[in-house]
Amino acid sequence: MHQAIRLARPGLAAGAGGPFGCVIVRAGEIIGQGHNRVLVDHDPTAHAEVVAIRAACRRVDHFELRDCDLYTSCEPCPMCLGAANWARVARIIFAATRHDAAAAGFDDEWLYREVAARPEARRIPCLPLLRSEAVGLFDEWQAKPDRVPY
Repeated sequence: MHQAIRLARPGLAAGAGGPFGCVIVRAGEIIGQGHNRVLVDHDPTAHAEVVAIRAACRRVDHFELRDCDLYTSCEPCPMCLGAANWARVARIIFAATRHDAAAAGFDDEWLYREVAARPEARRIPCLPLLRSEAVGLFDEWQAKPDRVPY
C-alpha cells in the first residue's frame, strides 16, 4: 500500500492527473503499477487502477489477474471497480475512501447512481437501436468454436 500511495505523488506533482496510485501484486511481487494519467494522456480512462491493470496484463500476457491483489491509494470509482472485476483480481485493498476523495473534489457518487439507473433515465440518454441485428453477433460468438470466454 505504501508503494501505491508513493506512486500518486509524482503524477500529482507533474500535473499528470489526480492524486491516485495503484499496484498489482502477485505472489508478493509487483507486476503492474501506475498513477493517474488523465491529464497528461488526454484519456479519461487513465485512472491509476486502469493504468496498473493494463501494465499487469501486458506483463503476464493475459487478460485475467485472478491470483492478484490490487492495492490502490483510494477506493476505486465505478469504472475502476468494473475494470478490476473484469480483470478478475482476487482482492481490492484501498487506503482513502470515496468519501475522502469527494471531500477533495473527486465525487463519483453520481456515477454510482447512474450505473443503477434505467438506460433512458441516465444523464447521457442511452437509446436502443438495431437490437435484432446486434443480437446476431452473440449467436456468432456462441457458435465460434475457438472463442475464449471472458
